[in-house]
Amino acid sequence: MDGGLHIALAAERLGSVWGIPITNTLISAWAVMLTLLVIAILVGRNPKLIPGRVQNLFEMLFEFVLKYMQDTLGTRELAVRFFPLVATMFLFIFMSNLFDFLPFFGSVGIFENGEIVPLFRPVNTDLNVTLALAIIAYLVIEVTGIVILGFLKYASKFVNFKGGVLGFLIGLIEFVSNFARLISFSFRLFGNVFAGEVLIAVAVVFLPYVLPVPLMLFETFVGLVQAAIFALLTLVFIKIAISEPHGGEKHSSSNSEPAAAH
Repeated sequence: MDGGLHIALAAERLGSVWGIPITNTLISAWAVMLTLLVIAILVGRNPKLIPGRVQNLFEMLFEFVLKYMQDTLGTRELAVRFFPLVATMFLFIFMSNLFDFLPFFGSVGIFENGEIVPLFRPVNTDLNVTLALAIIAYLVIEVTGIVILGFLKYASKFVNFKGGVLGFLIGLIEFVSNFARLISFSFRLFGNVFAGEVLIAVAVVFLPYVLPVPLMLFETFVGLVQAAIFALLTLVFIKIAISEPHGGEKHSSSNSEPAAAH
């Protein structure tokens, strides 16, 4: 509606390249990835033996996260192996949420069919994006469990005939809850970010001089929390996947209990 509140559940299509649709959330995702790439190049192009303040800060953050992952997964080898995945997910989701508050998001667009279609749209308000992230995390978790434990041992977590009817039902429940991670991963992130965007849009229309700034600050914090939750759940589920089934001893490479990430 003209001059009023406009909320679109799906990402708007801006065009296509070789038959591939280009949406405004895809443009935003490219902008986020380009920004992260530039930051990575600037931070890591000239590492020094005696670090300066910026390099020292990043090294402290790196060691803190790596130490936490080591405590959770049990070995530094596993922590180093999965650090790129967990850190990339956190940075991409958090940076995407930060981009939502840039002034040209939602205000710059192209004129099409009598209305303005925004050129940029918050990345995580597109269910396709959050579902893609969830699928990546889910596949990594499942493949990791199979590679470390072996296919038969990992499958015994879900198909258990030795424990009788009760053991079989527990395995079935575990299988359903394991598959439900796809839904919880994707809809939790999508729902929280989209709800925040709707709340801010409503505030801008009805109370433009009072609520938008406090709500934006709150949604920035929510964006940080949602990025951390997604990354931490991925880490915890990897730990669960590599644990021995039915309370047995943990894999030989995992000798310590997971940190309190639950």
